Amino acid sequence: MGSDVSVSAGADRRATRGAARPVPGAPPLAAVSYTHLDVYKRQVPPGPSPAPRLSRRAAATAAAVVALLLAVLLSLAVGARSIPPGEVVDALLHGGNSDAAEVIRSMRVPRTLIGLMVGAALALAGTALQGITRNPIADPGILGISQGASVAVVVAIAFAGVHTLTGYVWFAFGGAALASVAVYAIAARGRGGATPVKLALGGAAINALLVSVTMGVLTTKASALDEFRFWQVGSIAGREADVVQQVWPFLLVGAVLVLSVARGLDALALGEDVAKGLGQNVAAVRIVGGIGATVLTGVGVAAAGPIAFIGLAVPHIARAVVGADHRWVLPMAALLGPVMLLVSDVVGRIVFPPSEVPAGVTTALIGVPFLVALVRRKAVPA
Repeated sequence: MGSDVSVSAGADRRATRGAARPVPGAPPLAAVSYTHLDVYKRQVPPGPSPAPRLSRRAAATAAAVVALLLAVLLSLAVGARSIPPGEVVDALLHGGNSDAAEVIRSMRVPRTLIGLMVGAALALAGTALQGITRNPIADPGILGISQGASVAVVVAIAFAGVHTLTGYVWFAFGGAALASVAVYAIAARGRGGATPVKLALGGAAINALLVSVTMGVLTTKASALDEFRFWQVGSIAGREADVVQQVWPFLLVGAVLVLSVARGLDALALGEDVAKGLGQNVAAVRIVGGIGATVLTGVGVAAAGPIAFIGLAVPHIARAVVGADHRWVLPMAALLGPVMLLVSDVVGRIVFPPSEVPAGVTTALIGVPFLVALVRRKAVPA
């Protein structure tokens, strides 16, 4: 009996030493619930709720829509001959037979529509390519897709006798597609498949090769040089409504393909292994997104020439505005791309009147300060 009491007393003393001692000023132990949720709440301070973030993104999207409407109005009203906004609205809604109404309908409306389509196409393509390759400087020009379209147009001018913008469209589509297939085929060979580094290196190699081919053709076919150089610089001036009718179905298809892999691009940003662990088919995301980016690049290059910088800068600006979620980044890029292109085109009209600076030149002049400001603020993720 005495041994039992001593054993029990020893056990009580050991239990007392192992038990948590009360802390002065702390709530009673009975009032603390040691569940996982309570411990998480005590250790992690509450973060911002999703509602304010959603409202900020919605407000930013609304502001981008307003900016796009203003850019469209500027594109229709400003030029060698400035037209008051009231006359612009009247010509669009009520027709009219005045000279201003005729200029708006026959010249500036097709030009503005081309700017909307090309800006959205290049911005979406750049966003998709940066997500697929996980390379922040990827864009259709760097990966050789735009140069593939350029080579096809040079061949069409020099050897096929094509001398119209409506004829360039199909050659540009074919060249962009062949360049994309070549880049992916090079990157997919060897161990590891089409990794981001191999895609970037393959694109750089194909781009250098195609530049050499273009220069070789132009030096041997001097008659094609004058015609090609106006297309090569990138411009939305002089485009007719027939070009809009030819390329808008491809813009729709490319946009649908790119938007369909938005969640896959978010998962791919975490790495291939994590994306596979989340149930994403990495190869399917890259193929579908790459096809969509190729189609969109073909749309932009075929309609306006290889306009640079939109596919590079706009995705970074969109991410700085709405975050890294591609379900928001892609629509924001589709809004900001046309804004940048239309504003660049308007600036090019008024800098040296009555002459015009092509939009391909002014996009870099306007876009570079935005990108530099984002880098200096460290708003662009590495």
